[in-house]
Amino acid sequence: MATSLWAIALAVLVTIIGTFAALFVKFGSKTFSFNPLKLIKNYKLVFGLFLYGLSNILFIFALKGGDLSVLFPILAIGYIWIIPVSAKFLGEKITAIKLIGIAFILVGVSLIGMS
Repeated sequence: MATSLWAIALAVLVTIIGTFAALFVKFGSKTFSFNPLKLIKNYKLVFGLFLYGLSNILFIFALKGGDLSVLFPILAIGYIWIIPVSAKFLGEKITAIKLIGIAFILVGVSLIGMS
């Protein structure tokens, strides 16, 4: 099966949603508790989990339009998005090692895309 362009675009959208899901889960982790009442009131954590669910549902739709061996590696692009998002919203540092890692991810995803 040839992978449709819309399926690739949807997979990229999934990575963006997943990045923000991770960000909100990180925010929610600061006040995480196993207390069910506190857990329900942890809006950032709940929203992050909602975004993770949404991204998985969208990825299922993407899989209808393409090969798993093409679409799944695209999820690695999420590692690229998370670095600047973490720097902006969490104050994390962007290091040379992280930039080298991004380069390897881009090369890997590109090689798979060319196949």
